[in-house]
Amino acid sequence: MLKKILLLCGIGFCTVAAQAQKIDSIPQKVRAIVADKFPITRVLNLEYESVGGYKYASKYLGNPLPKGKIENMQQANGSMNVNLKKGKNWTLGALVGYRFLSTETLRPDLVTHQMKRGTQNYHYHYETVNYTYYSKLFGKMAIYTASVMTDGSEKGFERVRGMLMGNLVLKATREVQMTVGLVGLLDPRVQIPVIPTFTYKQQYAEGWALDVLLPKGAFVRKALLGNARASFGSELNNTFFYLYDFGGSSRVHTFNQIDINSGFTYEHNLGRSFIAMVKTGMRTTVQSRVSEKNESQKDYIYETSPDPTFYFNVGLSFNPFAKKRVQK
Repeated sequence: MLKKILLLCGIGFCTVAAQAQKIDSIPQKVRAIVADKFPITRVLNLEYESVGGYKYASKYLGNPLPKGKIENMQQANGSMNVNLKKGKNWTLGALVGYRFLSTETLRPDLVTHQMKRGTQNYHYHYETVNYTYYSKLFGKMAIYTASVMTDGSEKGFERVRGMLMGNLVLKATREVQMTVGLVGLLDPRVQIPVIPTFTYKQQYAEGWALDVLLPKGAFVRKALLGNARASFGSELNNTFFYLYDFGGSSRVHTFNQIDINSGFTYEHNLGRSFIAMVKTGMRTTVQSRVSEKNESQKDYIYETSPDPTFYFNVGLSFNPFAKKRVQK
């Protein structure tokens, strides 16, 4: 969910920037937000991630279980976002994504507590149709987005949700870009239905930059070799998928885990609109729970407390709208 929120924010910025020349009341300097070798929003993004083995404690229905172990975990992600139709001050777009997760585990049986070794594969897909409208508010550019979201597994679709988002662009120059906003989640399962957002990017001398994307994360970045950059910081990462026959139940359950990934990222603009990426560092789990699909996430029946572990991520993205350089 956090990734999709920030991605939709990025889509809104790209929409405004693409139309800035058509509306005299919107400053053309806003193009600086997306006239970047490494924009937030990319048309096509592919990633592969491997996580080191780690142990975890767990509880089922409040009762402690023997410690389990994730011996190996790998996942592949892919997403694409496109503009379907554009008007003078609005855009209709779509975002689709897919994740495949495979784990090798040594885990306790929920009933007998006997240790079992096995491999589990999970499929998760998500789709979003978003309508973005942009105008002026208090003399500043305002971006409003309404989204309808669906998701599911290899068994089909499981949920339909909604999201309303508003962002106010406080500043948009070559050196500084800053926005504030609110996200309203139309989903009875979420514990926090309204989330404030804040983005701030400050360019400094010699290629240094501060990049804050709340609630997603914060980074210190350094431009390298003209077409590359290195980043140091932390970001929230969300792993979500559906479980069937969990604990012998015929009801559908959801697994939801929130991690903080802290470490190093290297990105390289390969030209022809392709960007390669490598990430590595330490992963710390904030929350990891299983609950019934239609129940609130606070009414969970199973939770785990994983030990910190290392992660390694490689990716390739395609963004035909990225610019090589920004003209003053």
